[in-house]
Amino acid sequence: MIKKIMDETNTGFMNHNGGLSLQKLDLNNYEFSISVKEIHLNSGKIAHGGFLSTISDTGMGTAAHIVAGNKRCVTISLEIKFISAALLDQMLKGKVKIQRKTKSLIFITCEVSSAENIIVTTASGVWKIL
Repeated sequence: MIKKIMDETNTGFMNHNGGLSLQKLDLNNYEFSISVKEIHLNSGKIAHGGFLSTISDTGMGTAAHIVAGNKRCVTISLEIKFISAALLDQMLKGKVKIQRKTKSLIFITCEVSSAENIIVTTASGVWKIL
């Protein structure tokens, strides 16, 4: 059963991007979804890389916060690979996986795909538990 645990739809910077709702699937796996809107497009009429980076960072960062027992966490490393384009009105789904957690660091990966299961981005990062 999927348990909804955090909704960032109306908070901070993500409010300007249309929000992001994260669901916990199990101890190490989370999912989020978001629709590509006009404001997310670059001049080439595809989703801007900054938007794709933001949703990956937010999804992974929120998962880090949860895994850290609701302690504050900050991104200390983020790597993104842009694999294919995301288009206007496409629904994107992010799959977040906690790879490893130590006392002070959390290692996470994220794959963002279209509704057609085409990979748009892959990301990995490290979060520092404060």
